[in-house]
Amino acid sequence: MQLDWRLRWVCLLLAWPGSNWAVEGDPVTSVMWEYHHQHLLEGAPFVFDQRVKVLAPPFAEDARQVPIQVDASALGAKVLRILAWAELNPIPRIFDFQPGEQVQPRLAIRIRIEQATPIRAAVLTADGVWHVGSTEIDAAGGGCTAPSVVRAQPGWEQRLGELQGARFRQGDGSRLRVQIAHPMDNGLVGGIPEFFLNQAELRDASGQVLARLELFPAVSEDPTLSLEVRGQGETRLWLRDNNGNEFAAAL
Repeated sequence: MQLDWRLRWVCLLLAWPGSNWAVEGDPVTSVMWEYHHQHLLEGAPFVFDQRVKVLAPPFAEDARQVPIQVDASALGAKVLRILAWAELNPIPRIFDFQPGEQVQPRLAIRIRIEQATPIRAAVLTADGVWHVGSTEIDAAGGGCTAPSVVRAQPGWEQRLGELQGARFRQGDGSRLRVQIAHPMDNGLVGGIPEFFLNQAELRDASGQVLARLELFPAVSEDPTLSLEVRGQGETRLWLRDNNGNEFAAAL
């Protein structure tokens, strides 16, 4: 998979001596905000908003497994979508989360990063405005182009799609945590094509969709997801990868 030529062009411009791409009000040092604003948010109205929390370690000890959490619950408004991306990754997008009324606008996941980068989460509310939260992660790098650890393990094909999870009571609701056995190949390692989980739905006992989640190859191998639901009703997680394999588990 080759890096989009437009992104290459922007990176070259950013490396030009004396370039100043700062955006007023941006809480992090960013050189790619305008590019992603146009290509991910389609140039829509936005505001940098401290109520959108993006939590991550200041330094990635393992760039292949970096925990992040996005929390938009402080907005106090109906959240329609949450987009997250790592600005300087060769494949920036992390997830596109659409929580329903029964699911908190809060998600934790592990990702890969290729180098030190700003991490963004843009939250779309019913008024059509994107509320953007930000943080920065320092890293030695190489997480996106490192060889797969999962593929080096004997018998990984037999474990493909195995789900291990638990549900924890949390006040009037529950916290769901699940790990899925999958290599999440991003196409950047020679000779190995893209092979990753790209769709997920959280459903209730009747099959009604409570939340939708689109995943991208920036997500780490054997991904771990944490969601929070209101109430104590039965839930079921359904997933599909880009090869059409489907997996599900009751939580």
